[in-house]
Amino acid sequence: MPFLQHLAGEGGNLWSLVFQLFFIAFIIAYFLYGQRIQIAIWNRDIERNLRRLKFLRDRARETAIKAVKEIGKPEEDPVPSIDRFLETFFIQPVDMDPAGIVWKLDRLLDVRDLSMKDAVRRIAPKASDTELNNLENLLEAALDLNLIYRIVRHYYLMGKRTNAYIITAQLHMMLPLIMDIAYAYDGAVKAFAEGQPIGDGAGPLLACKLLAGKKVEKIEKDMVFGETELEGRHVIVLKAEGPGGNVGKPGEAIEKLIDTYGYRPAIIVMVDAAQKFEGEDTGDVADGVGAAIGGIGTEKYRIEEVAHKHKIPLYAVIIKESLREAIAPMKKEIYEGVDKAIETVKKIIREKTREGDLVLIAGIGNTIGIAQ
Repeated sequence: MPFLQHLAGEGGNLWSLVFQLFFIAFIIAYFLYGQRIQIAIWNRDIERNLRRLKFLRDRARETAIKAVKEIGKPEEDPVPSIDRFLETFFIQPVDMDPAGIVWKLDRLLDVRDLSMKDAVRRIAPKASDTELNNLENLLEAALDLNLIYRIVRHYYLMGKRTNAYIITAQLHMMLPLIMDIAYAYDGAVKAFAEGQPIGDGAGPLLACKLLAGKKVEKIEKDMVFGETELEGRHVIVLKAEGPGGNVGKPGEAIEKLIDTYGYRPAIIVMVDAAQKFEGEDTGDVADGVGAAIGGIGTEKYRIEEVAHKHKIPLYAVIIKESLREAIAPMKKEIYEGVDKAIETVKKIIREKTREGDLVLIAGIGNTIGIAQ
């Protein structure tokens, strides 16, 4: 018995020594190779997402090619022209002179828009104006997916080539947000290919509901307006021209309504889809003060300038949705949120104006699939 106890004691000490040696070796290996192991794990995760991005990019490209062939009926193979379109880019103007950047940027955006429409017209010569706008939206979604893929690939390869720990770490940390944006554009591709209303069309849909059965007329490039009565007030309702994929230029349209047509509204109410915070419900409605419009800022600037010039209060109503919901086919919750927004608009009109006043309501957003 004492002998067996001695062996057990010897064995216990041996295993304890082995464990200690293994632990010390692990600590040394971690300090020497831990960063390389971590980078290898991150790179593997980035590679997996990069393959997914490539799949989404290629699928969007194939969808665009199929839509162009079916709708535009080109006589020549459109693939080279589409590939060239997917590589186009936009260079913002120099911003050292902040007083003049808005007008330079606005002009460049006009040139870009005309250039893209001309390119799509050449690619799809048989497409109608509505189909042309939808194809342009489809190709722009495919272009954005292509750009996301190229940027992620660029930083992945750069980090791998230079062994730059920080580049790989930052890219890996940003991947969930990047993939969420990519999936949003993937949903947009299907909507634009089929001409379905998207979540961003909440503002134009509200305008369309207010103008149901009313006559509308064109006022500015891709913009229409109509007149109606609401809560005892005379109301002018403005939206992008549908049912093609348009956002129009609401800033220029509001300027023209006030400065050229001579309308002097007591208030301007802008309705737009807005990105919700995590945890909020899709389709919820909120109201506030200011110009509710996204984009690069030139149209917002125009609206704020004309409102300031004529001392017109600006009110905003937003319909909450995520980025993915904004450019994907419109969900039931967003459609129902439009009816809630109408009630909020009526409440603002009752509280901020008197009977007989003139009110301007602008439904902001992409009007694809939404008629006049």
